Amino acid sequence: MTTEPSGSADLPGTFAYTWDLVGDPAAAERTASLGVGAVVLQAAYHSVRAMTPHHPVHRTVHATHAAAYFPLDPHQWRGSRLRPSSPNWAVDTPDRFGTAASALRSQGLRVEAWLVLTHSTAAGERAPDLTVCNAFDERYGYALCPAQPEVKAYATQLVRSFCERYDAVEVPALMLEACGWLGFEHGSHHEKTAGADLSRGCRDLLSVCLCAACRTGIEAAGADPTAVARTVRRTVDAEMREGVRAPGTLAESLGERAAEALLRHRQSVIESLTRQIAAVAPGREILLMADADPQTTGPDSGLDLGGFGGRATAFVLKCWGDENRAVTLLKEAVRDSTRPVIANVSVLDEHPDELAGRVARLRAAGAQTIRYYHAGLASPARLRALRAANAREAVRAMTEATTPTAEGAA
Repeated sequence: MTTEPSGSADLPGTFAYTWDLVGDPAAAERTASLGVGAVVLQAAYHSVRAMTPHHPVHRTVHATHAAAYFPLDPHQWRGSRLRPSSPNWAVDTPDRFGTAASALRSQGLRVEAWLVLTHSTAAGERAPDLTVCNAFDERYGYALCPAQPEVKAYATQLVRSFCERYDAVEVPALMLEACGWLGFEHGSHHEKTAGADLSRGCRDLLSVCLCAACRTGIEAAGADPTAVARTVRRTVDAEMREGVRAPGTLAESLGERAAEALLRHRQSVIESLTRQIAAVAPGREILLMADADPQTTGPDSGLDLGGFGGRATAFVLKCWGDENRAVTLLKEAVRDSTRPVIANVSVLDEHPDELAGRVARLRAAGAQTIRYYHAGLASPARLRALRAANAREAVRAMTEATTPTAEGAA
């Protein structure tokens, strides 16, 4: 049995982009002043347009395609259709990750590498046959399908390349985003899908991948992929054309046997991918962005947390949006999981003044620690809210550590 390293699950942390730090001599100290112990630093990331309110040179950064923010050895990618691109925006530094990570470590902060694996329009355009394919034989070019052997090899090589450049002392933890399927939900350029009023069930059906690799996997798991595709098309069309709302669960839409086969296939692929990644990242923590609902697709992999047989030191659960719902989902994840659960909390939500209360409730519900999203994107007011929430948690933790138990007091 492999013993997982420990550390990050015990520290509060925040997310940051490399361009938040490179070129700003004050950034690392400003980040440390938030009171966090760890920073989840962008190492491989999808396209984005981001504000950089604190940087002395730029105010917005438009990353036009997915990229690796560390130097790549072209020989490692020779012959591969899928390969990461390099960034050419914001700053001109060959090793953006290494430069930013060094600055953070100089302030005593622990660095976790933030790696987005299957979300890349640039890669999908080069190999459309390796992208998610819905039941209507339509491709989602932003979404690489992890059931495809070439996609697994790409994700594994991306992590291997990173780990060969930075040792486990420098970067002891890897935060994995999009370690499964991205589905229908994705903000495209000039998105025009809202008016169709699709239900959650319909969106989940449109997120079912039926590429050749997934058809093979679903069949091996005990269902007929052709029948699955036929049912998806019929149910989606009934909602879109006739207003008959799709059921809320895959089991209601596809039947229990087919839905269970689909979810077994998905879980198996994600487990296999995390094991492959852990094999090329010895001595590192694997922090897996996960959703406790197995039928979920997106940047947070939908999983049966209690039955997960892959490699993860901890699960990172997104606790954005409605606070009561977030607390309930966190409690359920902690109850079901045999691994620590880290709460991913957004400081970008509508009411930053409520952040401290949300964090306190999530910690009381069993969250091992907190990751705050996102120090580089936050206004001064939101950074103050982050600092206050973290300080409140530090006081609570200190109080708990020094308060004697009834037995100890006796």
